[in-house]
Amino acid sequence: MLEFITLAFLLLCTLSAGYMLLAIAHVVLYRRKLAAAVKTRPAEPVTLLKPISGLEVELAENLGSFCRQDYADYQIVFGVQDSTDPAIPVIRKIMEEFPDRDIALVVGGESNAVNRKVANLTNMIPAARHDILVISDSDMRIPTDYIRVVTAPFVDVRIGATTCLYTATPKGGLASKLGAMYINDSFLPSCLIALGFSSPKFCFGATMAVRREVLEGFGGFAKLGRYIADDYMLGRLTLGRGRLIALAPCLVENIVHEPNLRALFLHELRWARTIRSVQPLGYALSFITELLPLAVVAAALLWTQIQSWQVPLLLLAGALAIRYCLHLAVTTFLGARASYFPWAIPLRDFFSVIVRITSFCGRQVHWREKVYTLQPDSVSER
Repeated sequence: MLEFITLAFLLLCTLSAGYMLLAIAHVVLYRRKLAAAVKTRPAEPVTLLKPISGLEVELAENLGSFCRQDYADYQIVFGVQDSTDPAIPVIRKIMEEFPDRDIALVVGGESNAVNRKVANLTNMIPAARHDILVISDSDMRIPTDYIRVVTAPFVDVRIGATTCLYTATPKGGLASKLGAMYINDSFLPSCLIALGFSSPKFCFGATMAVRREVLEGFGGFAKLGRYIADDYMLGRLTLGRGRLIALAPCLVENIVHEPNLRALFLHELRWARTIRSVQPLGYALSFITELLPLAVVAAALLWTQIQSWQVPLLLLAGALAIRYCLHLAVTTFLGARASYFPWAIPLRDFFSVIVRITSFCGRQVHWREKVYTLQPDSVSER
C-alpha cells in the first residue's frame, strides 16, 4: 500500500510539473499577445460604474487612473451605500481635480440584494447615461487605453460582455506580498491555461463590461444580488442570453494591502469557497497546481522506501526549480509592476495548501466585516 501511495504521489508530481511548464509557456505567449494587440479607435460612449465601500489603500490614485483615460466620451459613476462612508471626501476631491470629466456620485438607495456590491450597483444604474457599462472594483488601477481596449470587442454584435485579467502590486508587509504572489503566480497562469483551451465562460471582477440590453435582458443587477460570485454569474447569464464573452487584451493592476496574515487568510478563504461553490469539480481537481507541497510529500514517502535522501532531495530541487521558473516568468512578464520575492515561494505555496484544506471545512466567508454562508445557488448573511 505504501509503495502504491508513493507511486501515486510521484505521478501527481509529474502531472503538476507538466502543469507548471504549461503555465510558463502560456505566460510567455500572453506577453507576446499583449505586445501585438492592435490599438483601436474610440467607439461609442461608455459609463464606468465604480462601487466603493470604505477607504482602500491609495484610493485616490486608483480612482484618478479612471479619470485619465484616452477616450473621448465616457461617464464615471461612483457609488457608496452610506452617507458617512469615509471614501466620500476622496471621491469629491477627485471630482474637483477633474472638473471637465462627466462624474456622478450616488449615495445610498434601496436594494434587497444580499451582496452589498450588487446592492450598490443597483442604486447606481439609474445615473448611468450610456449603453456600454464597465464595472470594476475600487482597488484596481488602469492604463490610459483601458476603456478603448476593454470596449473594442463590442464591434462584434455577438459579444454581450467583455472582461480582462489582472495582476497584483503589494502595498505593505509580508501578508500583502504573499497576497500579490497568489494573484500573479497562481491565479493569472491558471486563467491563461484555461483560456488557452476555450473562450471565457465567466467574467473576472477586475473588469466586467456589459451591454445594457444584455444586462436588462437577464433581469439587471438585481438578478445577481443573491450571489457572492457576481462576476461569475454575470458571465453565465450573458451566455444564457445567447451572447458571447470576450477577453480584452488588457491587464489591470490590483493594489493589494493585507494588514496581517489573518486578513489574508480570510480573504483567500472567501475566494476559495466561492470558487468551490460555483465550480466544485474544477476546484477539487485544482490541487494539481500545488507542485512544491506535493513534492515534499512525495520525497518523504520516497525516503521511507529507499532510506536515502539523494533521490528525494533531487526531486525537491527539481520541483523548486520549476516553481521558481514560473515566478521568474511572471515577474519578467510584468516588468516594472513585478514583485520579485523568490524567498517567499515555499511560504506562499504552503499557505495556499492551508487555505485549500480549510476551504472544504465549511461554507462561511468573511467579506467587509460581514459573514455570509454560501449555498449552491445563493448566499445568506449571518
